This record gives sequence, structure tokens and C-alpha cells, in this order.
Amino acid sequence: MLLRQEHMEHWKRRFFTIWTGQALSFLGSGLTQFALVWWLTITTGSATVLTFATLIAILPTIVLGPFAGALADRWNRRLILILADGTVALVTLTLLMIYLFGELQVWQGYVAVLVRSIAGSFHFPTIQASISQLVPTEQLTRVSGLNQSLLGMGHIVSPPLGALLLDSFGMGAALLLDILTALIAIVPLLFTVIPQPKLAESTDVTGIANHLYHDMRDGLRYVRHWPGLLIALIMSMLINLVLSPAFALIPILVSKVLEGSAGMLAIVRMGFGIGVIMGGALLAIWGGLRNRIVTSLIGLAGVGMACALVGFSSASMIWLAVAGMFAVGFMMAFTSGPLMAVLQAVVDPGMQARVLALIGSLSSLMAPVGLLVAGPLSDLVGVRLWYFISAFICVGMSITGFFIPALMTLEQQKTAHLTGANATD
Repeated sequence: MLLRQEHMEHWKRRFFTIWTGQALSFLGSGLTQFALVWWLTITTGSATVLTFATLIAILPTIVLGPFAGALADRWNRRLILILADGTVALVTLTLLMIYLFGELQVWQGYVAVLVRSIAGSFHFPTIQASISQLVPTEQLTRVSGLNQSLLGMGHIVSPPLGALLLDSFGMGAALLLDILTALIAIVPLLFTVIPQPKLAESTDVTGIANHLYHDMRDGLRYVRHWPGLLIALIMSMLINLVLSPAFALIPILVSKVLEGSAGMLAIVRMGFGIGVIMGGALLAIWGGLRNRIVTSLIGLAGVGMACALVGFSSASMIWLAVAGMFAVGFMMAFTSGPLMAVLQAVVDPGMQARVLALIGSLSSLMAPVGLLVAGPLSDLVGVRLWYFISAFICVGMSITGFFIPALMTLEQQKTAHLTGANATD
């Protein structure tokens, strides 16, 4: 405890040293992702290829999420981050060398996407669980807002900058930049301490192998025996179920409903990115309401109403789609940021990585499920219906959440769940 208090006294220097490197690496990865997708597009011209690449990128999070989270709670988190960033750099370097020799093939692009996604599956729960060890509890919402702004910046900066690099210098430049930013992310980790939660079990390799299954099971039990946390997980899954298809269907909305071009698609997407940046910046400055769950529920209602705006858009009211996507991004920052801050504040530090990975894994699983429903339904009755469905579900969940005591008092239940979580099934 004394060690953690000592770290908290200088939390800004430690946290922002790591965060700056990770932010640059995130933007570099966005450029590479754009470059790979564009290369697959011009090489194959196949929508099936792009769909398969997207599926490859999602699967590791679904399959490896709980496994990666359990390891992150046992292994040295700083080492995991170094290995994850180093793996990305190594894969990109290999891809760059193959590309320079003019022998890059589609299957190699698939392998690169897969390995990068595997590294990301370990990176996400580790960095999120580390934040609560680096940042004072009362500052978590502001930091979440800052991260939301970074996410929005990625939506705005990565595509045009990636296109500029591709047009001016070729894909090699984008790959090289990704390698450099990954290395920049590693350097601060070599000199900055990330406090590690104390574990009850052995952390040697044999111990990890023997207890990994129990760790994953304990993570699921931890959530299942905490009603407020379980409700938050279910809501996160439902949000991803409806919003993932809503984002995926934007090109169809632009081309068929708005009768727009690729330029219009870029404007709509940039509207979302700008909204996330502004919402995240406001959240970082303001910090949200005292009850962070209330902030998140209000944000969710705003996301729903913004989806309705998108649904009402038409060729004669294109501005509604742009305004709606801006509002979705703006309110999404207030939905996701405070919720992540709550999870970082209430979940036991020794359980955080596996719990966050479990939530991320199950939420990601909803994306392909939603796409399987939304695609045929939109072909049958029109794409705008899905935005109205999304609006109804988001607003409905928001209103319902205010009448669920277990959810509304989640922040006050930090220790009340321990008896149930430790109970045997």
C-alpha cells in the first residue's frame, strides 16, 4: 500500500510518460491498418477478402480475451506491454522487408493482421488494468475521457495521413512509421515502474500453467456473483450488438440512402471522430457527474437519440447523417469513458485484467452476431431501420438502468461482492 501511495504522489509524470508512447503507437498502428486494408483492396478488389480480414482481426479478442486477461493478472504487466509492442514492431518489420522485395502476398497480409490482433488481445486488458495502478481513483474518469479523445483522433488522423503516406511514399513508409512508433512506446516502459497487484498464487511458469484455467473461471465467477457488474457486462454486449452493425452499414447508408460518394463517406466518418475527440476532451476537463454510472447512462441515451438522427437522414438532408454521427461520437465518450473508470475503480486490481478481457471478449462476440442479423434485415427492409432499432435499444437500456439499484450503486459495492465471488459453485 505504501508503494502504491508513493507512486500516486507523482502519478502524472509516470502515467503520461507511458501514455504518450502508447498514444503514438496507437496512431502508428492505425496508419498500418489503413495501409493493409488499402493494399488488400487494390490487390484483390474483393469484399470477401476484406470481410475475412476483419474477421481475423476480431477473432483473437473473442477467443484469447479471457486467457490474456488471466495471464495479465499473473505476469509482469510492464513486460507484457513491452512484448506486445515488440511483437507488433517485429511483425511489421517482417512485412516491410517482404514488401520491399516485392513478394508480399495476400496470405501474408492475413498473417500480419492475425499476429497484430493477438498482440492487441494481450495489450488491451494489460494497459487498462495498469491505468488503475498508475492513476488516482478520482482522476480515472478524466483519463478515460483523454483516451476517448485519442480514439477519436485515430478516426480522423489515421485515414488521411495513411492515404498521404501511401500516395507520396508508398506502403513502406506507413510500415516504417508503425515500427518507429512501436519502439517509441517501448522505451518509456523500460524506465517506468508499473505497480503490480499482489497475487495469492505462485507466478512461476509451472504455477501459471496449473492455475490459468482456475484464473479464467474465477474471472467469470467474479462477474457472475456481482449483480451490478454482470448488468454492466450485459449492457456492454447489447451496445456492441447494435452499434457495431450501425458503423459497418455506414457505407451502404451513404451510397444508397444519401446517394453520396467516397468523399461524403469520409465526411460522415470524420464527423464521428470529431465528436469523440470533443466529447472526450470535455469529459477529461469536467470529470463527469459524481455518480459515474449516471454519466454513462445519460451518454447512452444520447447515443440512441443520435442514431435516430442518422436514421432520419436522406439525400436531401445529408447534414442529419453528419450531425448524427458527430453526436454519436460525442455521447459515446460519455458512455464508455465513465463506465471504464468505474470498472477500474471497483474491480480488485488482481482481477482487473481478466475481468476487462472477459467484458471485451464477450462484447466483441456480439459484433459478428449483430452483423449476421443487420445485414439481411437491411437488405430486406432498408438500412435506416437498423439505426432506429439501435436508438430504441440504447434509449431503452438507459431508462431501464436508472431503475436497477445494483447498477446505480455499483461504485458503492466495491467490497460487498466478495462473499459471493469467493463462494463455491
